[in-house]
Amino acid sequence: MLGEPQKRISEQALTVWRISALMMTVIVLLVTGGVTAAVILFDWPVFIIFAAVLVLILFAYLSIYLIPLIRWRRWRYEVREHEIELQHGVIFITRTLVPMVRVQHVDTKQGPLLRKYQLATVTVSTAATVHEIPALQIEEAEELRVYISKLARVADEDV
Repeated sequence: MLGEPQKRISEQALTVWRISALMMTVIVLLVTGGVTAAVILFDWPVFIIFAAVLVLILFAYLSIYLIPLIRWRRWRYEVREHEIELQHGVIFITRTLVPMVRVQHVDTKQGPLLRKYQLATVTVSTAATVHEIPALQIEEAEELRVYISKLARVADEDV
């Protein structure tokens, strides 16, 4: 049996994921503000405000701090001669093996946050799915893209 993949994604992924979660928390804050306005406007029970604020605080803690940390600790990958192994998940851990003979193309992509932190995501496409290795340093992502592409060509020639 194969051991757990050893390579980790960049630790800066934590910062990117936390900023994304902060943006989502602002949206939840606006919804909480709407609930508060409705409580005041329609003379609903005040405990609804406390419940909404409690949900906001819990959501913020989980999405900004805890989930990105667990997600980063669980995200691992390894590229071998015949396959790519991915492991990720917060509650449910998923381990995926992608055979090199199934790889059709490999890309890198960046959004504004990833670009700001000099990170990129490597996407590996097969006929059925697209697999991602998120938040790698740009140089590492480019090297990995080229390496997987070469291994996929060799695997394709062997078939």
